Amino acid sequence: MINSFEKLKRSLARTKQNLLGKISRVVSRRKIDDELLEEIEEILIEADVGVKATMKLIENLKEKAKERKLTDGEQVISLLQEEIASILIRERAPTVSENDKRPVVWLIVGVNGGGKTTTIGKLATRFSSEGKKVVIAACDTFRAAAIDQIAIWAERSGVEIIKSAEGSDPAAVAFDAAKAAAARSADILLVDTAGRIHTKSNLMEELKKIKRVTAKALPDCPIYSKLIIDGSTGQNAISQVQVFTEAVGCNGIIVTKLDGTAKGGIIIAVAEELGLPVDFIGLGEGIDDLQPFDPKQFAEALLT
Repeated sequence: MINSFEKLKRSLARTKQNLLGKISRVVSRRKIDDELLEEIEEILIEADVGVKATMKLIENLKEKAKERKLTDGEQVISLLQEEIASILIRERAPTVSENDKRPVVWLIVGVNGGGKTTTIGKLATRFSSEGKKVVIAACDTFRAAAIDQIAIWAERSGVEIIKSAEGSDPAAVAFDAAKAAAARSADILLVDTAGRIHTKSNLMEELKKIKRVTAKALPDCPIYSKLIIDGSTGQNAISQVQVFTEAVGCNGIIVTKLDGTAKGGIIIAVAEELGLPVDFIGLGEGIDDLQPFDPKQFAEALLT
């Protein structure tokens, strides 16, 4: 059985090829100079690292190379690994803090097709296996079979689900689930919401209502909004994060489908441009393929 780091390296193979593969070729038998750094800058931008993060990385590479008196082009790779890790290290909110009033609410949001329902199933399994009592609120009442899909995950995870008929008011389901979670002394309430195009203001208003109603039902409990981003989205993820954060105040992101994309560099762009931590990353379809995000491991897996 492969360990989590090896799994991460394999899952990031396409992103790694897009980044390390190209950088390795340009640094070979070269000295560190402005021309080399310009080529690396271009590779980083093409790998969806984003302009702001790339500029910061290049500036820091230049400074550190001078400071440490590095001249060999190949030494840039370990420096870059160090700098990427420093961008990605963000303080994350704990799943459940000792001081938090129960239940802690995780409002799971995102655009259509990002993998929200599957991610909720995997989170429920993880938290349940840690001994936490979990309740799922099935607030995606519009998509055909969404309620059935999340119910299957709840059964598989051995957690309780609060649901209503298809077409019900999602905010009403959230309210009922919040009250039920409190009554049953749950540790975590995972709220599944319908995927919505972030440019549709009426759908974003509905999301705000779900959060408001949940807060009304659980006035002293923390509500963390977690945005699901499809790893293959690339730079469009930045605008998604901005709009969802404006609507429901995102506290962290979960990046899915990293195993099938060359655009994993977007994690670095989001961290630098928006200052949000990555909580988990999805590395495959399996129930254990959702891993807590480790910035140092991620940078190492990308660049070794």
